Amino acid sequence: MIRYFLLSALCFNSVVADDSAPFGPAIPSESVLETNFEKPVYQLPKSTWQARQGTRWKIVGGVLQGIPSSAEFQAEKSHHRGLEPRLSVPVTPAECIARFSIRFLEGEETAIVPFVEFGHHIVRLRFSKTEGVSLLVDYESLKVAEDKTFLFEPGEWIQIAAALKGDEFVIQLNDGPLLYAKHPVIAKPAPSGGNGLGVAGTRGGTVEIDNLAIWTVKEDIASEWETVVAEIPKMEAVQVREKPKK
Repeated sequence: MIRYFLLSALCFNSVVADDSAPFGPAIPSESVLETNFEKPVYQLPKSTWQARQGTRWKIVGGVLQGIPSSAEFQAEKSHHRGLEPRLSVPVTPAECIARFSIRFLEGEETAIVPFVEFGHHIVRLRFSKTEGVSLLVDYESLKVAEDKTFLFEPGEWIQIAAALKGDEFVIQLNDGPLLYAKHPVIAKPAPSGGNGLGVAGTRGGTVEIDNLAIWTVKEDIASEWETVVAEIPKMEAVQVREKPKK
């Protein structure tokens, strides 16, 4: 029941999916962005793609590829040096459904990266080769879900579907692990205008993204969601760090 309901909106072999099928609590409405990166461009428009911390991004071989900032950039900075490729997609709506493939190549895992997030410091999924995946909220101060069986392998594609609706967030990896969060911070605007899908790769490594599609969502909640969410495994939130003082 859960798997069929959640996977009904996915079609990873093509950027075109059933744009009427619900995912999690959300029902897709209008397409915001759909691309398979087949067409190279001279410069990525900043209105859609924002390379963060001086990191470098371009379309290579039909994927969007990111690498760390240059050695010169890193030497000039004392922090936010771009040691791992980072990108945000500011056209992402505050409530959305998103689907894409991502892989991390080479580089080193740290206590922070690699990750995928929705809203800067709002809700973040961190990947680990040894500890699995962890879903973190509110400046990564609370761990609200985890799956210790999903160990990412460098160079292997991970197919992701995610939905953010109100104070709820759900994300699924490939056809398996499903992580869910419900927290008031999810419904709040991200700090410093940092709304949107964001990614960070491994330290000193490369990240590649393909088949990205983002939709706005309808006001209504998906009709079967209450039944589905009741069956999703949940954990008590665990504080894993102090929330930064404003």
